[in-house]
Amino acid sequence: MSYILSGERSIQLGDIRERAARAASGFHDLGIAAGDRIALYLRNDPAMIEASIAAGLIGAYPTPVNWHYVPAEVDYLLTNSGARALIVHADLLAGVKAILPAALPVLVIPTPPEIVAAFGIADARAQVPDGFPEWDDWLAQFPAYAGPPVAAPGTIIYTSGTTGKPKGVLRQVPSTAQKKLAADALLNAYHFSPFADDPSRIVAMVTSPMYHTAPNFYGLLAIQFGANLVLQPRFDAEGLLALVARHKVTHLIMVPIMFHRLLALPEEVKRKYDLSSLRQVFHGAAPCPRATKEAMIAWWGPIFDECYGSTEVSLVTFCNSNEWLAHPGTVGRTTPDAEIRILDAAGNALPPGEIGEIVARNSSLAEFTYHGDDAKRAAADRDGFVALGDVGYFDADGYLYLCDRVQDLIISGGANIYPLEIESQLHEMPGVRDCAVLGVPDAEYGEAVLAIVERQPGVAIDAVDIRAFLRGRVAPYKIPRRIEFRSNLPREDSGKIFKRKLRDEFWAGAGRKI
Repeated sequence: MSYILSGERSIQLGDIRERAARAASGFHDLGIAAGDRIALYLRNDPAMIEASIAAGLIGAYPTPVNWHYVPAEVDYLLTNSGARALIVHADLLAGVKAILPAALPVLVIPTPPEIVAAFGIADARAQVPDGFPEWDDWLAQFPAYAGPPVAAPGTIIYTSGTTGKPKGVLRQVPSTAQKKLAADALLNAYHFSPFADDPSRIVAMVTSPMYHTAPNFYGLLAIQFGANLVLQPRFDAEGLLALVARHKVTHLIMVPIMFHRLLALPEEVKRKYDLSSLRQVFHGAAPCPRATKEAMIAWWGPIFDECYGSTEVSLVTFCNSNEWLAHPGTVGRTTPDAEIRILDAAGNALPPGEIGEIVARNSSLAEFTYHGDDAKRAAADRDGFVALGDVGYFDADGYLYLCDRVQDLIISGGANIYPLEIESQLHEMPGVRDCAVLGVPDAEYGEAVLAIVERQPGVAIDAVDIRAFLRGRVAPYKIPRRIEFRSNLPREDSGKIFKRKLRDEFWAGAGRKI
């Protein structure tokens, strides 16, 4: 029987399914129905899997919440999604109690020991506070859900938007054929399919936060397929190696910043752990520098598979290590269910070798919109294709390469950060005349957030002041790692700051533009 491992806890898959069925009854008792949203404000924990499965059983959308959010951002997501209930770890509840709607049912999970240890959480904050129902006690009240079968609609993932506000990708309920196509595509990409005769031979591991699309889908699909799943509460380079060796992990999903941190370990630490059980490492979410990927392949072998895509279209390219070594820097060839075009400024398709806007569609997916913002969905449409925000080109062999981004999106350590959100906060800071926030090359994170600030005349604010001002106004990972001060920011004729000129200063010698 397959299991989920988290810390010292091992939970059988049958128990997970039984608890999910009870939770589905509980959600139904709360009046939650098909099409409703259930917010999951949880770190990597088996309860995330339980609650997600439970929501699907009654046709509701599980909606993960980024636990880096500050209270105002959590409030926006809960309001925008119209969440009918909130499932939350005890330590996370403390920071948002004041903004929760009085009528919103809140179910609290004691923060597990492995998460307490990984994040240095005080024991008192890990306990369920008085006045809130505790998840296990609440589940115990209900029998397994016995209502009519309802098609699971999938998960709503909130992804950053061009205005800096997260966008909830709300997909229609997929048809049976679409569900099979989508599942088969991911099973193949994750290299699960070769183990279909006995999925229990798979020991998959998730180390990225499950509020992100890829680790969320990866973990849920592994469990639905019958694989074993290991959850790392928080990425730690040596800790990952130890878990792989201890549990004989066969499959991993990662992002390039993790490769940087693994490669930075002392040689004696790298040699300490037996990694021979690994069969595949799946990665995407951010560009991976060529030297970094070459070093990881040299260490672990040609087991690295890469994809490109988005929450809106799922993965639309794929390449294995051998393909990548033959075409260094590629993000792969188009997957069977996807179609990709490279467009010029007039919307015309470009031939191989020509750089243009990347647009894609995926026949295995049901149509989507951005919850509460159909206008943004329309703006992303390119005659039935979806604009992915990047520019790139195909080579003569059909391999896609990324060159730059259409918008100013920063991808730092796999997290999407939009400068406008940070700029809008800085414009409210006394002493700031103007500012520009952009992504600059960073060997570890891929890109680091840089704020270039123009002070008001006679004001003596510094980088410490700026970080202190932003703390609590934006999530910690959005606070600029670098801050510079200039007296005159370059401007276009319209008066807007000429960001391209600023950006080019930092990327000119980087050998890449993304």
